[in-house]
Amino acid sequence: MATERKVKTIGILTSGGDAPGMNAAIRAAVRRTLGKGLKAKGILKGYEGLINEEVFDMGARDVSDIIGKGGTILYSARCKAMHTEEGVAKAAETCRKYGIDGLVVIGGDGSFAGAQKLAEHGVNTIGVPGTIDLDIACTEYTIGFDTAVNTAMEAIDKVRDTSSSHERVSIIEVMGRNAGYIALWCGIASGAEDVLLPENYDYNEQAIVDHIIDTRKKGKKHHIIINAEGIGHSQAMAKRIEAATGLDTRATILGYMQRGGSPTGKDRMYATIMGAKAVDLLAEGKTKRVVAYRNGEFIDYDINEALAMKKKPSPYELSLVEELSYSYVIH
Repeated sequence: MATERKVKTIGILTSGGDAPGMNAAIRAAVRRTLGKGLKAKGILKGYEGLINEEVFDMGARDVSDIIGKGGTILYSARCKAMHTEEGVAKAAETCRKYGIDGLVVIGGDGSFAGAQKLAEHGVNTIGVPGTIDLDIACTEYTIGFDTAVNTAMEAIDKVRDTSSSHERVSIIEVMGRNAGYIALWCGIASGAEDVLLPENYDYNEQAIVDHIIDTRKKGKKHHIIINAEGIGHSQAMAKRIEAATGLDTRATILGYMQRGGSPTGKDRMYATIMGAKAVDLLAEGKTKRVVAYRNGEFIDYDINEALAMKKKPSPYELSLVEELSYSYVIH
């Protein structure tokens, strides 16, 4: 969809949960904007800041030395007002007041829903997928996922060391909201014995107990269970499993540490490309689009189409989790 007039000023905001690599996307968007002879404006605290007119001019120096920093220098917040017609209208009015005729929204599907509403109010918007959860269906990559997986994986490796030393069962809960991608990747990458995903967990806890007992009979001295946030209740689960097996069982909830830290090289590189591409799309007269990565290419989708898409882990990946964790005994 083309804009009616040439974009002159591009605003940039981050919304929803923070993710490592957001700063790389901000940096790229600002410098790409300036490189095209356009004005760049930062918006603090996401849509809340847009409604409250927390808008300021951004220059190249404002984004110096931020590419390796976690979090977002523009801060982020969840904004209930964007669920109301009055809130959306006020956000659109702020854009007009400050001459923002193009808006780069870095965030998750909730942030894109806000961008969709602003586009309907005449604000040219491009969404950039920034979430550690990898739960945006139109793209195979989201900013922050790679760093979050690596952070969680390193923590899981450390827990495994102590779990092995004490011959313990460890339940490690990772983030992801209602999506199991972090749990899936961490489960495979850390060689976990069980991985519980919202997409396929049948809540048959007895099967987990039987698996623990079976692996212990085969000589396994510890047992790692990766539990996705969408299932949760790890502490209670640990108590039930300890009662059923008689084995020392502990729960570790990794929590918000997965959102922090310096982004990996992949998150820096991909976020940079996505931030720059968002500006390119606005400069080309595009609006109501979402930047995505699919089949090795950075592309874009209509925001309505993107929000309507669904995805879940592949059956092959799910089968690997189960098969590779099994303790084989050759007779």
